[in-house]
Amino acid sequence: MSAQLAPHQGAHRGANGREASPKRLASLAMYVAPSVVVEAQQSLWAFLATRLREAGLADVPDHLDATLSHDAAWLDPRLLLAQTCGFPYVKRLRGRVRLVATPLYDAPGCDGPSMSSVIVMRADAGPTDLSGCAGLVAAINEPISNSGYNLLRAAVAPHAHGKPFFSGVVETGGHLASLEAVRKGAADLAAIDCITYDLLKRHAPDGIDGLKILAHTPSGPSLPFITRLDTSDTELAALRQALATAVTAPELDEAREILGLRGIAVLDETDYDALLALEEKAIALGYGQVR
Repeated sequence: MSAQLAPHQGAHRGANGREASPKRLASLAMYVAPSVVVEAQQSLWAFLATRLREAGLADVPDHLDATLSHDAAWLDPRLLLAQTCGFPYVKRLRGRVRLVATPLYDAPGCDGPSMSSVIVMRADAGPTDLSGCAGLVAAINEPISNSGYNLLRAAVAPHAHGKPFFSGVVETGGHLASLEAVRKGAADLAAIDCITYDLLKRHAPDGIDGLKILAHTPSGPSLPFITRLDTSDTELAALRQALATAVTAPELDEAREILGLRGIAVLDETDYDALLALEEKAIALGYGQVR
């Protein structure tokens, strides 16, 4: 998952012909729909960038990177700040990046630094609980996802009795695509990050039109902010202080309202072991993968 630097992304030559340092990389690509959310993320970053420069950090980018996929920034050596999913963090990134902070969101399904997924179906679907969904088709975004896969597996495992539960599983590549698959009948249900669902409900309700929430999954630590592994303690403290200031700054009231962002928590990396525990419990029940 490590991103390779393209030629234009590396160091460049300044007017004096000397090699100049590249700009650092900031990416907040986990929540980028609808467009009003993108604009709020940009406002948040503009505030953070100013505070980081005031703290003495060099080469702070003016804008969030909009060219990389959501996961391409995580191991980029230029990384200053990004947001990742908790399951990739604990499975692949821990020990390769530094944990900065965990955001607190004001969305149904969130509790402090923890979040769950909503299991959605078409509004006219017959099942009234998850146990009644045996034999249906599930949409997942990707198997490394916490909200779209790990939490769904944890919810289904007690009902599967060690056997295949669904008649089919469709991998869509993203929550929005999973929602569309359910809406169009290519799948019958999907587990959607409760924050994504709330953003759509508040800002783009057409994206969930015709759907209902069947159930909530178990919960676990929310999507953390990360920085590169060799970030100094001084820079890490500056990142945390900038985020702590951002979640109370009056000038960001509108952006925070749009994002549903109400605070941050600094968790220990071992707190994310809760997500591994959900996987291990499902495996113990004979349901190691969504099937």
